[in-house]
Amino acid sequence: MFFASGKNNFAHLPVLTENVKDIDHLQTETDSSLSFQDKISIVAFFGSQLDSIKGNTFNLDKKILEKYYDFDDFQFVIVLPENAQNQTRQYVEEFKKISESEKWHFAYGAPAEVAAIFSSFQTPYQLDEHSYSPYVFIIDKDGSLRGRTDDEDAKDGKLYGYDSRSVAELNNKMNDDVKVILAEYRLALKKYNEEKQKLTK
Repeated sequence: MFFASGKNNFAHLPVLTENVKDIDHLQTETDSSLSFQDKISIVAFFGSQLDSIKGNTFNLDKKILEKYYDFDDFQFVIVLPENAQNQTRQYVEEFKKISESEKWHFAYGAPAEVAAIFSSFQTPYQLDEHSYSPYVFIIDKDGSLRGRTDDEDAKDGKLYGYDSRSVAELNNKMNDDVKVILAEYRLALKKYNEEKQKLTK
């Protein structure tokens, strides 16, 4: 049972920040825009030094992303400063043999725009001078940041993001929390369909 494991089995993953700043105004690799709305998004801010964070990406892809790529409402978004655009294609190509990197989505903005989006998440973390953070985030379909309010390792119990440098944190905490939010939406859809059937009878 895919959804039947995890500490928070069928619980509600807490909302830590409502109405984060959307990315629909940022530039993408295609003509279409990206948005957090109506998608469960894993969001990373990997900065302009992409060569130096390949380990983070590998960890994230193997421990989290490859398990969920086939879900229609799931997306992986990397928010980058504009000067990282030239590195991106090579970065994706290097992962093609070991991942489904063609499913990664990139959004580009001026460093100030990237910082504004990151700041809207209202976390205790900071971007460095390259617009980089090792932490990755879960944004729900309403554009809210999800996480934990009872994390045993967090100072105040609040876990806003997951450290992509840590295989243990991705494998244990983040994997569990992604399962929870997917199960949450799956259950909501089931209830909606049941109510719809009742109304049509």
